[in-house]
Amino acid sequence: MTRPVTSDTIVATDAPPIPAARSWAARYDGSAGPPIDLTQAVPGYPPHPRLLERLAAAAATREAAGYGAILGDAALREALASDIGSAYGAEIGADSIAITAGCNLAFAMTMATIAAPGEAVLLPAPWYFNHRMALTMHGVEAVPLPCRAEDGFVPDPDRAAALLRPGIRAIVLVSPNNPTGAIYPPETIARFAALARARGLWLVVDETYRDFLPGAAPPHALFADPAWGEHLVHLYSFSKAYCVPGHRVGAVAAGAGFMGEFAKAVDTLQICAPRHAQAALTWAIGALKPWRDDNRAIMAGRAEAFRTALSATPAWRIDALGGYFAYLRLPERAPDGVAMAERLAAEQGLLVLPGPFFGPGQERYLRLAFANADEAAIAAVPERLAAAER
Repeated sequence: MTRPVTSDTIVATDAPPIPAARSWAARYDGSAGPPIDLTQAVPGYPPHPRLLERLAAAAATREAAGYGAILGDAALREALASDIGSAYGAEIGADSIAITAGCNLAFAMTMATIAAPGEAVLLPAPWYFNHRMALTMHGVEAVPLPCRAEDGFVPDPDRAAALLRPGIRAIVLVSPNNPTGAIYPPETIARFAALARARGLWLVVDETYRDFLPGAAPPHALFADPAWGEHLVHLYSFSKAYCVPGHRVGAVAAGAGFMGEFAKAVDTLQICAPRHAQAALTWAIGALKPWRDDNRAIMAGRAEAFRTALSATPAWRIDALGGYFAYLRLPERAPDGVAMAERLAAEQGLLVLPGPFFGPGQERYLRLAFANADEAAIAAVPERLAAAER
């Protein structure tokens, strides 16, 4: 009997990392205290109760049970365009917005629109593993742009320019970054935009965590360019800002030429984003702005609590921190990232992701998603790290 085979690109795609890391914790006996799960970027507080009410009410409507517009319901597109315009100090039209079933799918559909199998995309490394997985699945090469600890894991436009070659269709940036938490300066983002324009490439900027940036200044000025839509694709997620990752709502902002082609991918892969969530989030964008600001302060407090807690274990060095994440360098005497992450989970009940899950050259790192832990849990982290060293 001849057995059927699966796609070569699927076989080449990495397995989902978070379940693999959590499987190590099955051996934990509880001796160090309750498990602390810092593997996934999940908001560590619940959605606003009025948003939950709106989600429930919208889900019970006949309208939510039907198909919606391919690029998203008009009211949410208008509300998000206004919110982006306010955040970036620029005028954005609703026709520049598409609503997607989560930001992961937004990225995957964007890559399908930009690059064909056999082509390539420049991806800063360490990278978000789902970005690499989406590219591999589509048969697109992820060309690593190494980001160095001594630069705060901020990518270098000059280094990127030296790596560009025929077949590369886009440059991807993620700020605040996943996995490192690094926040890219506006001038760095501007230089990448100039490089993309000069080389005829798309610049894809994933700003899933932009609601947790410190201060009120715009993260960049790209939307101020009247021709921004000719080269920029902006990705956004509602999951973190509104604590609704299970409802799967993300967004893309891009120009008319891109949107015309992007609609083909959207209609093929999702048809439309969840209708009830779109209705509830249309209300939430304006109504919950003060709540979002308060949550930004909560996350800033957790980041500071993490920095303070780790100061008690100088052998463990924070090489980058921001948004939802800390990127932690292993002590010299510790094993590599995978072995240490397994030890922490199995012996200390501390679940983290090892650096090698995020690309080449990351063997001496762990990623800790501190956002989903309260300050009491964060305070317990140094003792468990120190115990795993012994």
